[in-house]
Amino acid sequence: MRFLAPKARNLIAWDANPRSPKHLLAFPTDQPYVRFGVQTFVSIATVNSAPQIGDPQVGKMFGGKGSVPLSITKGNLVQLERSIEMKTVVFLLLVLTAMPSAKTIAQNQVSNVAYADPSEERQVLDIFAPDGAKNLPVVFWIHGGGWQTGDKSDVQIKPQVFNDLGCVFVSTNYRLLPKVDMEVLIQDVAMSLAWVHGNIEQHGGDPARIFVMGHSAGAQLAALLCTDERYLKAQGVPFEVLRGCVPVDGDTYDLPAIIATAELRQTVHGLPLPQFGHRVKFGNDPEKHIRFSAVVHIAKGKNIPPFLILHVAGHPDTTAQAKRLGAVLAAADIPVRVFGASETTHNKLNQDLGKSDDLATQELFKFLAPLIERK
Repeated sequence: MRFLAPKARNLIAWDANPRSPKHLLAFPTDQPYVRFGVQTFVSIATVNSAPQIGDPQVGKMFGGKGSVPLSITKGNLVQLERSIEMKTVVFLLLVLTAMPSAKTIAQNQVSNVAYADPSEERQVLDIFAPDGAKNLPVVFWIHGGGWQTGDKSDVQIKPQVFNDLGCVFVSTNYRLLPKVDMEVLIQDVAMSLAWVHGNIEQHGGDPARIFVMGHSAGAQLAALLCTDERYLKAQGVPFEVLRGCVPVDGDTYDLPAIIATAELRQTVHGLPLPQFGHRVKFGNDPEKHIRFSAVVHIAKGKNIPPFLILHVAGHPDTTAQAKRLGAVLAAADIPVRVFGASETTHNKLNQDLGKSDDLATQELFKFLAPLIERK
């Protein structure tokens, strides 16, 4: 049997790594499945009916460990053939962009879980877990809003997307400026993550595999928690449980730099300085500005997790801050990828995360693939 076109039947796909024959799998079903590989995505499946271009064949996950269902589309179907020493010929179906499809995994949601005792109104989080979740990696999401507004409900399609990837998704609230100062705000987020570490197993999550992500203000908080170990250490959470960090379009990884940039821009144009800009929000104290900057805390040997830094390519401030954070991480030999998304905006970049045609989403899934699989 030779696989020369999408009309071929009885397709058997196998792991592209010839040194891992144990990964050869065949499922007697007419639905395709996808398992994340490293750098590229490799489908491991048997289909009894022909995978037609445009055919929305969708299967449920297997194993719940970074697997996602696949829709066969013109953009992600590549025909390749390969022989191995078996009684038949098996074929590799290389999926260039494996994305969750329209068919989704059933979801369990637990809302407004208090993470402090006693707790205030905003010291709560939401948990989204797939049906039957057990020992799944955890995505911990921190909303944006300039540290003054925003809510844990501002997650768009992220909970479903990450559940479909075989992850438990947690979105947290935290007390806001000016009701509390920045130090207390950061401590709230650390306390929330500590609650997740101590309790997420009851909701099907793996407390030893946590990915910290956030947008805008949440990007600064995510980057700081994953570089300045003091906040989590105070809560009894070791850095070793952090498997990855994804700050999305933050502009405050290096506070002295962004403060100087923003104030110089206003000054040279003869404009007044903002009454409640970054200088004031972060304590109006140069020492605090340094302490709240993620770049200051990066060093070798701290178990800082790998980073994927997403930003809007057309925005000079978030671009400069993303590159600055990436350069400091790289200098400390911490795995990092900086990706600038084109033809988008600060809010759209966040809103589009999880969409199958979104390039930033594709970068996110490539980043997560090997980290999710690793125990």
